[in-house]
Amino acid sequence: MTAAAPRRVAAAGVAGLAWLALAAALALASPAAAQKTPVAPGIGPTLDVAVRDFAQTLAAEGVVEAVKQTTLGAQVAGRIVELNVKAGDSVRAGQVLARIDARTADQAVAASLSQVAEAEANLANAKRKHERNVDLLAQKFVSQAAVDQSEADFKAAQAQLAAVKANAGQASAAQSFNTISAPYAGVVGATLAELGDMAQPGRPLVTVFDPRDLRVTASLPQASLPKLKLTEPVRVEIASTGKSVTATKVTVIPVADARTHTTRIRLDLPAAEGVLPGQFARAWFVTGGARALAVPATALLRRGEVTAVYVVDGQGRAQLRQVRAGEEVGEGFVEILSGLSAGERIATNPVQAGMVPAATAAK
Repeated sequence: MTAAAPRRVAAAGVAGLAWLALAAALALASPAAAQKTPVAPGIGPTLDVAVRDFAQTLAAEGVVEAVKQTTLGAQVAGRIVELNVKAGDSVRAGQVLARIDARTADQAVAASLSQVAEAEANLANAKRKHERNVDLLAQKFVSQAAVDQSEADFKAAQAQLAAVKANAGQASAAQSFNTISAPYAGVVGATLAELGDMAQPGRPLVTVFDPRDLRVTASLPQASLPKLKLTEPVRVEIASTGKSVTATKVTVIPVADARTHTTRIRLDLPAAEGVLPGQFARAWFVTGGARALAVPATALLRRGEVTAVYVVDGQGRAQLRQVRAGEEVGEGFVEILSGLSAGERIATNPVQAGMVPAATAAK
């Protein structure tokens, strides 16, 4: 073998090593090599930390109210003799809710009918008298003045009949005021009187509302109105139910409160179980967009002033790490200001991850 042969063999060996290194690099870059490290048993589901796009929002507190809510009051005076409902009862349209003693109204109707009969008799008499005077005038037995007087009496009787008929109609209408009926199907919100109480005109008796049509009324500072993107969905949280819904319609009331410098906004709600008038609500209005490193709020472990997450290391073990959390940036997500980096994995159930024994996690 010549001196050049060892050099060729050495060159071939270097080239082979280069090919092996390249093959190893390609193998590491292949999908099979890029698979995640297996997670230790019991840690539960995990999530890759990443920078995400979130909508910037502005919160406004409000109250749930019924779109259709009516307070039924008395229009006549009298004692309440029937009260057929109580708060929480469902009623149908036209159902009788309460009755007021109608004896006075009945007597007024009877009196008005008697007056109508009397006026009709007077009108008939005045008409016959005027007709006789007209015939007698043609025979020169009475003067023109007598005819004019009978004509005036006849017209006065007509006017009197019209007046007493109007009074009779008023009495009949007042008689119907003794019955309080539901204007539409709904639920009784409150009864503001008791059986036997004295009703007076204008006194409220029963409140009825329609639970199928609800909305939230919130107030916002006037300066924040230009920032709102009302074409974006508005999320409404109902605190007592722990649920969130999306408003079906947003209406800005074009009137500003001169004392508080706020403007009211009405948010129509879709049908949702457990939502009732008077409940506290919080609406989130979109004002823009932002990118943030965020994790689900359920992945945070809070103990006093310490906030931490379980980070899955290279061996698949869950390690507790303290982080500094910011504000909520989206539905269910909280911004992480420090302590985590994009690409790391965390356990989404910190309680479950914390219950895994260290010996088990190390295997």
